[in-house]
Amino acid sequence: MNTVPTNLRPPLLTVRGLTVARKDLPTARIVDGVDLDLRRGEALGLAGESGCGKTTTALALLGLLPDALVRTAGELLLDTEHGPRPLHTLSPRGMRAVRWRRVSMVFQGAMNALDPVMRVGDQIREAIRLHRPELDRAAADARVHELFDQVRLDPARARSYPHEFSGGQRQRLMIALALACGPDLIIGDEPTTALDVITQRRILDLLDELRRELDLSVLLITHDLSVLAETCDRVAVMYAGRVVEAGDVDQVYGSPQHPYTQRLLASFPAVGGPRELPPPIPGAPPDPAAPEPGCAFAPRCHAAVDRCRADAPTARAHPHESHTARCHLLPWPAPAPEAAR
Repeated sequence: MNTVPTNLRPPLLTVRGLTVARKDLPTARIVDGVDLDLRRGEALGLAGESGCGKTTTALALLGLLPDALVRTAGELLLDTEHGPRPLHTLSPRGMRAVRWRRVSMVFQGAMNALDPVMRVGDQIREAIRLHRPELDRAAADARVHELFDQVRLDPARARSYPHEFSGGQRQRLMIALALACGPDLIIGDEPTTALDVITQRRILDLLDELRRELDLSVLLITHDLSVLAETCDRVAVMYAGRVVEAGDVDQVYGSPQHPYTQRLLASFPAVGGPRELPPPIPGAPPDPAAPEPGCAFAPRCHAAVDRCRADAPTARAHPHESHTARCHLLPWPAPAPEAAR
């Protein structure tokens, strides 16, 4: 385990200006100019409502976008022993060499991701042999048993079928599958959504333990900001395809600056607080096929002014912290014209 603090370590993944649009309507941007930085050994949470572009961002990183969508802009740089590797320039064959060996994913629905008529050990072995053909069957079997130990499952159950496992155990299998080829980065796409709260806690604790044991970087996607409070180092909040606020967990939770982040955090009742429902966020997210001028959140924002409805805000950084937000109403001083350029 590396003892260097994550904030002092080099970036593993750098995303600049990632934009994903519909093929039949390029003006409909599902992801719109996303910037992300993920350091080695760090856990970054990506939060927001359903449909805000979180999963699409992850699929774009892996080159797994559905046929109806296309990446139209952006740079994706993955740090390797030979320097930054530009994923956005790779061919489909080149991306296949990156997936699972360098970047892997824990999908949301384990029963949809696992083959129901194939033993789970065979499925994991198949992934290992596909991406590491130099390993023979005995070595691959040994790796399967090692993975079962790592995710706290009995290796003897490698001969079982997916339906013979509980929901939490199936998510552990998905984590084992993601770890199969020793990646540097694991993307968790709402890996605990279908689980009860106790099992959710155990799966999140397991991911955190493995991150520290194996020195992994983790990108955790969720619509539940409370999930990220104890499991991530930093958090990025998305709305309408854009990152509207990002920073260290303590900064974003302790002093949220964007009205959307404020309302999301206020939607979780405090233990011991008033026994009443928090105020909902009115309205619905905008339709990417019919973008309007101004801030995308303005029609739902409790603090919007005329400028918010006319001009789209740019991301601004706190002068002394690694905290950014995209809002006209920030109390932070505006950047100098040179910095703005």
